[in-house]
Amino acid sequence: MAQVNDPLLQPYKLKHLTLKNRIMTTSHEPAYPEDGMPKDRYRAYHVERARAGIAMTMTAGSAAVSKDSPPVFNNVLAYKDEVVGWMKQLTDECHEHGCAVMIQLTHLGRRTHWNKGDWLPAISPSHQREPAHRAFPKKMEDWDIARVIADYADAAERMAAAGLDGVELECYGHLMDQFMSPLTNELDGAYGGSLENRARFALDVVAAIKARVGDKLLVGVRYTADETANGGISEDEGVAIGHLFKASGHVDFLNVIRGQIHTDPAMTDVIPVQGMKSAPHLDFAGRIRAEVGMPTFHAARIPDVATARHAIADGKLDMVGMTRAHMADPHLVRKIMEGREHDIRPCVGATYCLDRIYQAGDALCIHNPATGRELTMPHTIALAETRKRIVIVGAGPAGLEAARVAAERGHKVTVIEAQPDPGGQIRLTAQNPRRKEMIGIIEWRMAQCAARDVEFRFNSWAEAEDVIAENPDVVIIATGGLPHTEVLETGNELVVSSWDLISGDIKPGKTVLVYDDAGDHAGLQAAEVAAKAGASVEIMTPDRSFAPDVMAMNLVPYMRALQDKDVTFTVTYRLTSVERDGNRLKAVIGSDYMPLAKERHFDQIVINHGTLPLDELYFELKPHSSNLGQVDYEAFIAGKPQMLTGGLSAEGGTGGFQLFRIGDAVAARNTHAAIYDALRLMKDI
Repeated sequence: MAQVNDPLLQPYKLKHLTLKNRIMTTSHEPAYPEDGMPKDRYRAYHVERARAGIAMTMTAGSAAVSKDSPPVFNNVLAYKDEVVGWMKQLTDECHEHGCAVMIQLTHLGRRTHWNKGDWLPAISPSHQREPAHRAFPKKMEDWDIARVIADYADAAERMAAAGLDGVELECYGHLMDQFMSPLTNELDGAYGGSLENRARFALDVVAAIKARVGDKLLVGVRYTADETANGGISEDEGVAIGHLFKASGHVDFLNVIRGQIHTDPAMTDVIPVQGMKSAPHLDFAGRIRAEVGMPTFHAARIPDVATARHAIADGKLDMVGMTRAHMADPHLVRKIMEGREHDIRPCVGATYCLDRIYQAGDALCIHNPATGRELTMPHTIALAETRKRIVIVGAGPAGLEAARVAAERGHKVTVIEAQPDPGGQIRLTAQNPRRKEMIGIIEWRMAQCAARDVEFRFNSWAEAEDVIAENPDVVIIATGGLPHTEVLETGNELVVSSWDLISGDIKPGKTVLVYDDAGDHAGLQAAEVAAKAGASVEIMTPDRSFAPDVMAMNLVPYMRALQDKDVTFTVTYRLTSVERDGNRLKAVIGSDYMPLAKERHFDQIVINHGTLPLDELYFELKPHSSNLGQVDYEAFIAGKPQMLTGGLSAEGGTGGFQLFRIGDAVAARNTHAAIYDALRLMKDI
């Protein structure tokens, strides 16, 4: 068991509210609401963490208080009365587990767009456009200010009616901060000019909320205490703002942020991704706590228990936010309490969660597919009624997840892997020092498998007869894929793959074309290898934007690694063929938009076009299986057991084992898809 004197497990009294430990999730919007309401999926996500021991869950990131603050993604709509019932259900269930609940309220100001929701103009204390969301806002009038203040009070009253413990007001990047920052406030009169005037809007909102709900709700402010920008809020001003909040008598806690979020690079410095420094703003948050003397919360890449413990033990924070860490493992607090920190599924900083909100509409953890799917996928695996013999071919993320889940079910598991080490494509990804944390996905699963006596056979090429000889009940083919480079009309034999450069098997040339129509990490990673070796690099894609699957925040470190080198980006052109021309390669470049045949010369041409499945073993085993490799998609989607035999096929299976393939052995996808395949298939076997 954990030590009872663990700083993280000590209670904390915030006015009348006692928080049972020092760990919370800060407000974030996983984009799970339905029709702007926190319904069953949203509630299940938060309740899972409450059940596992977290002291406080902060919902919404952020909930909109006004109709002219339309969601930039699927936010909670706090301006609707129907939100009360849904928030009450969530709060009551979390309270049953001793978990406090707050919600973050906001008006986005210019950080949205007018062509959403009710098509009202965005508003701000200036006409300046935010680069990320691109709306040119209306400069606020006095009546705008008055009605938005009233909207905040109305929203807080709804949350009091729902029984929440408190509200947090978003004051970085959003409207409150747009008032507070001299970079975005161009108003005259009471709300512009001096620091006191710029802070007046936030203070008026807090006063209005307290006047409306009294002591029913605690009220905090998440604010940027240093914009790290010329002409913006400085550290000293940030401290002064904290003192203004304290002096008001209406603010109960501060949640400290450092930086800006108006561009992708700025937001990535506020919310760092893998390869960036852990807890970069922790000491600064500690300074605010020390100098202002108010209860202080903070979260920014605090991915591990040791860092969180340090933050509390050293008095830098009163409550530590571990938000992405809880997306990776919602049972983090329970495992600390049980002395099982070694079992915590690590956050690897991939930030797939946050990036895909904008890209695909909801947050998912790159290697915990049960997060956000609590209604259908388990975070803990139940023992099977009957122990089975499971053979898995391939020790990449899909195969290892299948092995982990099967072993937790109590089955006898053997994994056969052709390579000397586990990891598959992730081991290749981790060749980049900036992305080396990805190997945590593999190391955690290997440790979980080792604890459950999974047998591994490395350096072993599995043949069909070898698998059949194991007398398996279930065979899982997780052999992944190999790079697909034969995409040109002619000259396919003259190109190399992105993997060739990433692995170091082939050295970069002096002038390198990276032709990337997969749009994933591998293309940019290969370009980075070449650029760092001193090559002149061109990244070309037939798409209208490059590397769309890398997504916004993950793109930032690549740009910082590439833009000061001899690298150019070319969009909307298609590489059609390659031929030798002396000791160089002549590339013929066309377009999907018009007939073209431009000629360019390079020393090396790299193709990034995904992978083709390594599926020979699967097809050899298929006629020997009871289900002929078939997957019941309805059961698969619903998370129910696979019960098919060969009955749906023209010919029945001849064997006694079920056969399935998962991950890139089916088709080129990504790490999350591979692990999700494994979980939803294996959890009922």
